[in-house]
Amino acid sequence: MTKELVCRALNMAIRNKKPSKGLLVHSDRGSQYCSYDYRHIIAKHGFKGSMSRKGNCFDNAPIESFWGVLKNELVYHHHYQTRLEAVDNIVKYIELEYNQTRIQKGLAMRSPRQVSFDYYRQAA
Repeated sequence: MTKELVCRALNMAIRNKKPSKGLLVHSDRGSQYCSYDYRHIIAKHGFKGSMSRKGNCFDNAPIESFWGVLKNELVYHHHYQTRLEAVDNIVKYIELEYNQTRIQKGLAMRSPRQVSFDYYRQAA
């Protein structure tokens, strides 16, 4: 994974979700996340960068769980002919299934879409 890839992903998330200042952006200690460009994006938007502690794998347990789910529910069940096909399929899964409709234990067995709906219903 390159710093260009993580910077593009972070910029896309910022553009699509428009998070407010103070957002906590957590990563591992990979060189791409330590890069000037990545840290600059975080600072420019007023986010707070957070990295796992050196040698502590439990800091990344939530994202490691996500990667496990992604692989078990999608990637291991497909044989991709091209990298573009894999990227397209994975993006669709994340955006349409995982981020919206997949029931999650951490959300009291609700989907992210349901949590969002409930939040805005209460605010109205």
